[in-house]
This record gives sequence, structure tokens and C-alpha cells, in this order.
Amino acid sequence: MFQLAQRRNYYFAFSGVLVGLGILAMIISTAVSGFPFRVSVDFTGGTRLEVQFTEPVTEDQLRAVYNDEFGITNPEVIALSGEGLQNAWQIRTEPLAPEQTQAIEIVLNEQVAPLIPETTQFEQVTPAVGREVSQAAFVAILVTSFIILGYIGAAFRTVPNPIRYGLCAVSAMFHDLLIIFGFMAIMGMLLGWEIDALFVTAVLTIAGFSLQDTIVVFDRIRENLTKRPTEDYETIVNRSVLETIHRSLATQLAAMFIMVALIFFGGASVQQFISVLFVGLLSGTYSSIFHAVPLLAAWEIRAEQATV
Repeated sequence: MFQLAQRRNYYFAFSGVLVGLGILAMIISTAVSGFPFRVSVDFTGGTRLEVQFTEPVTEDQLRAVYNDEFGITNPEVIALSGEGLQNAWQIRTEPLAPEQTQAIEIVLNEQVAPLIPETTQFEQVTPAVGREVSQAAFVAILVTSFIILGYIGAAFRTVPNPIRYGLCAVSAMFHDLLIIFGFMAIMGMLLGWEIDALFVTAVLTIAGFSLQDTIVVFDRIRENLTKRPTEDYETIVNRSVLETIHRSLATQLAAMFIMVALIFFGGASVQQFISVLFVGLLSGTYSSIFHAVPLLAAWEIRAEQATV
């Protein structure tokens, strides 16, 4: 039988290396820029321009104007949709003077496609919204952690020390969050990626995926503890992982294939968001099996040895 619990120290070491590299990247980024990650206008403030064209244009055409004509790197280009919105785009950049924004509108009108003047909107964005969203996400993660502890404590009350299951599940969730934080710090230094409001959305999504996967495995451990009371804990853990791994992999791989397609063909505006989701989902699949479960096994086995 697959000896997952017996080889737990290898998995702990691998997780430690990944998390350590991420933390090191955040430290270096903080030393260089003052932030653990590169931050977008959602957090630093900037300029938002909304335009609508008379004919279809591409995201690359808009980026080329900002990059080549005005030397503005990494503009956030978002396609707008809805009633009355056709060929409409929102472009967010660092703070620009009104004169510079007007010059951009002229170049867009002349080099890309004719603008519809009455639909053009220009405003300065304050960083308050980004801070509020981040604070709300931080509170949501903390509240979720306590809810999970309470839920698992109640649902796993038939097994000894149910709070350990909750703490291990929360540990796996924070493991995944540290992985994507480190990933964004590295990509910020290498490719200039910046965190924005969508990154906060990805963080909350990954937290949910991570907890769901872990609870599925823990629930099977709980069932096997009742069905097989004579087996030792390591055997039960290994059996439970083997009985659930096909379900976890089938679900996650289906989502990963879609994400890979979006990364390559979805356009630059969603590439960063989907990449963060992909890394988080990959980490969540790993941590639910190779972090949360071995951590629980180590805790339970050490407790048993201490009582002998």
C-alpha cells in the first residue's frame, strides 16, 4: 500500500522549501520596492479611462498605444460588457495628468479606431477601494478559519480530538495562500505582475478549494476509523487517501485543463488571474493530500506514543 503517512517528513520538507522560497521572494521585493508584491492602481491609486469605439479593437492594440506611444507599462486593460456597451474598454494606469489622458484619447482615436466621444469617461482612482477589499478579504479568511474549526469540531465529534482535524485543514489553507503570495512576488520581480482586486478574489477562491479538498479526505479517515478500529492510524490514513485521490484528481484536473486553455488563449487581461488560480488549485490539490493528512498523522501518532 502507498506509504504516505510514513514518508511525511519528505512532504514537509518539500512544502517548507516552496513556502521558504516564496517568503524569500517577498522579503527581497519588500527590500527593493517597499511592498511584498508589485501593487496595481487598485492599491496605489491611479487613472481610469473608459472608452467606446465605433468598431472592434483588440487588447493588444490598446496596450501598444500605452506602451509604445507613452511609455506606460502594464496598463490594466479590461473589456466591458453589458447593455449599450459594444467595443467598450476600461484602461487603468498610474496617475496621469488630464492633458496626458487627452493626448491618449487623441492617439486612440487616430491610430486604433474612432471613439464615441459621449461615452468617454476619465477619473482618478483612490487607493481606498483596494485597501477596503483587502481588509474585507483578510477578515473573511479569519472568520472562515474559525467557522471551519467549529464545523469540523461538530462534524468529527465521533473521533478523538476533532479539533486537530480542523487545525490541520486551516494549516493547509494557509500553506496554499503562502504559495500564491510567493508566486506573485516572484512573478512581480520577473514579469512585473501586480496584485489587484482580482487577486483578492483569487485568494478567497483558493481558500475555498483548499478547505473543500481537505475535508473530503478527512471525512474518509473518519469513516475508516469507525469501520476499521483494529487498524493502526498510518494504515487508515494511507487507505483513506487512496480511496479519495481519484475523486480529487478528476475534479481538479478538469478545472486545470480549462485554466491552461484560458492562460494561453484567454488574453492578457485574464492571464494573471487564471495563472494565480491555477497555481493555487495545484497547491490545494497537493496540500490536501501531502500536507494536511501527513500533519494530522504526525500529530495523532505522536500523541499516541506520548500516552504509551
